[in-house]
Amino acid sequence: MFVHIRDLHYKYPNAEELTIDQFNLTINKGGITTILGESGSGKSTLLRLIAGLEMPTKGNIMVGDDCMCSHSKFVQPENRGIGMVFQDYALFPHMTVKENIQFGLLKWSRKEKKTRLQEVLELVNLEGYDKRYPYELSGGQQQRVALARALAPKPKLLLFDEPFSNLDADLQIKIREELRKILKTTGVTSIFVTHDQEDAQALADNIVILRDGKITDTGTPDEIFGTDCDISERLAVKPRVLSKL
Repeated sequence: MFVHIRDLHYKYPNAEELTIDQFNLTINKGGITTILGESGSGKSTLLRLIAGLEMPTKGNIMVGDDCMCSHSKFVQPENRGIGMVFQDYALFPHMTVKENIQFGLLKWSRKEKKTRLQEVLELVNLEGYDKRYPYELSGGQQQRVALARALAPKPKLLLFDEPFSNLDADLQIKIREELRKILKTTGVTSIFVTHDQEDAQALADNIVILRDGKITDTGTPDEIFGTDCDISERLAVKPRVLSKL
């Protein structure tokens, strides 16, 4: 297993209940796992724990052969080799596409930066856009730049925090199809959190359903969505939230 998370717990200061409770997950190298749950289920907190932006109350996180955290060890975010694509893309507005993508390549030589820039621009179908600024791009193009920036340093693991929530429905369908193809082409192991069942079904090799910080179900998309049980009950959300099904 490439990613191994064992017995992860987390509680925010002054909170009465755990936000993440006995979370366990394993992912094969190159696998795409979707964490599916309603707002407040702990999805984004889980990503922050994996990225090192929060310190767990208890538990171990292994990525490859490296221990990211345990009872005796905590690796800082900048040293984990983990990339993240945020909900709002978090692009630097004063930087060009080129500068945004190369931001995480500070220790690379000029030649290496140039080569890697062209590689990721081609990968996300944005050749020729390197001199543009974020405000000159569509929402879908900005999302691709955010992906290219996250992929540029060749991360061990890539995390996605509901990156499609700001896109319209038609573009969302197109982008998620492209995203799965890109992730499989690069072979980067990925964790994608969402409340959208169609995103989970289209992207994931495996799905984890999270409710109140606890795993309530796991399986392939066929196993999860082929069940007779109403998935809205397992997510504990109102049917209108799942109206895309």
